[in-house]
Amino acid sequence: MNKRFATFGLIGTLLLSVVVAGCGQKDQPSAGGQTGEDGKKNVTIKMFQFKVEIAEQLAKLAKEYESANPGVKIQIDTVGGGADYGAALKAKFSSGDKPDIFNNGGFTDLDLWLEHLEDLSDQPWVKDVVEVAKEPMTKDGKLYGQPLNLEGYGFLYNKELFAQAGITELPKTLTQLEEAAKKLQAKNITPFVNGYGEWWVLGNHFVNLPFAYQSNPNSFIDSLNKGTGKMTGNETFNNWVKLFDLQLKYGNANPLQTDYNTQVTTFATGKAAMTQQGNWTQVQLTKTNPNLKVGFLPMPISDDATANDKLPVGVPNNWVINKNSAVKDEAKKFLNWMVTSDVGKKYITQEFKFIPAFKTITADEATLGPLAADIMKYVKDEKTLTWNWFKFPSGEASSKKFADAMQAYVAKRMTKEQMFDEFQKTWDSLKK
Repeated sequence: MNKRFATFGLIGTLLLSVVVAGCGQKDQPSAGGQTGEDGKKNVTIKMFQFKVEIAEQLAKLAKEYESANPGVKIQIDTVGGGADYGAALKAKFSSGDKPDIFNNGGFTDLDLWLEHLEDLSDQPWVKDVVEVAKEPMTKDGKLYGQPLNLEGYGFLYNKELFAQAGITELPKTLTQLEEAAKKLQAKNITPFVNGYGEWWVLGNHFVNLPFAYQSNPNSFIDSLNKGTGKMTGNETFNNWVKLFDLQLKYGNANPLQTDYNTQVTTFATGKAAMTQQGNWTQVQLTKTNPNLKVGFLPMPISDDATANDKLPVGVPNNWVINKNSAVKDEAKKFLNWMVTSDVGKKYITQEFKFIPAFKTITADEATLGPLAADIMKYVKDEKTLTWNWFKFPSGEASSKKFADAMQAYVAKRMTKEQMFDEFQKTWDSLKK
């Protein structure tokens, strides 16, 4: 998600507020180490986060911490699942109800919020972060965020439906993918369920592909920022549209009316054989259909099997601390506990079903599920693509405009050329 963000990740709920031991109170947090009249610690840490799919589990984790740390209360507000987390966070800061811990996607999002962020470079957990997870939140040699986890996405596929259609070789090229879709259709199985009612499915994850498949994504993005590169006429973008068209041709009837929850439920219940999503869906898939046999396929844009047999993998988001928080020292203690204690590690792997971004936290398929296992194998084999939407100018603003153009393309209100022109206008208008 990343989920995001990611944004990362992401049930179709507009607003979900989970208030832990705070009962919705809006009291200002106590100063770090402040004591009450009885001489005991009295601290409230406010968290504002976007990962709806772990809201319930995160609330339980906070309760565990409170039990082990008397006098510390953790109040959690969750906004996600299609709601605009960035706008909600800005509203929090504008109203004066500033969270002590919140989420940041890194890159352009790091630049946007840098003045509010505490330098976490000296924290005990930093030495254990896997290298790929440091880049999004590093600025001038300083680390400003703790990665939530690693995530990956691609086409989820139903192994039993593939077997029913006689698909014995997993597709790794565009031609092979269409052949598989035809075999599924011949068995009256809907090949794809497309959740294009969600802007981030298109504007973050899907549009990332023509950036990630560039020979050097960072150089291409730099050329766009300098005005020397263009999306219009770019061969990789032209190839990417072929995959877009293939999904529409063999997909569900109303993709623009299909939200995340409907998309995932449709796939989980065997009503479609493939869908574009990530390993963050594992908890919901298992809950909906415990017997589902699921795996990952790459998202090919050409017939080069070697180049296309990759999954986009990255950090969906990070925990950051408000540097002006009166309880920032207590907030640091909580984040450290979350990734170093046995309880925290258990929640990260067994409850959140996260692929750890820390060398000291281990997990296997039995713990995380088959989707995470596939991602870990692709990472081990160094067959990964980069996540680039956090590098877009103005971050989420670009992604949403890209999604608008893509939804117009789905609705046949724009041609491919018009969509690319809109992409280019968006980038040029928002870049620094």
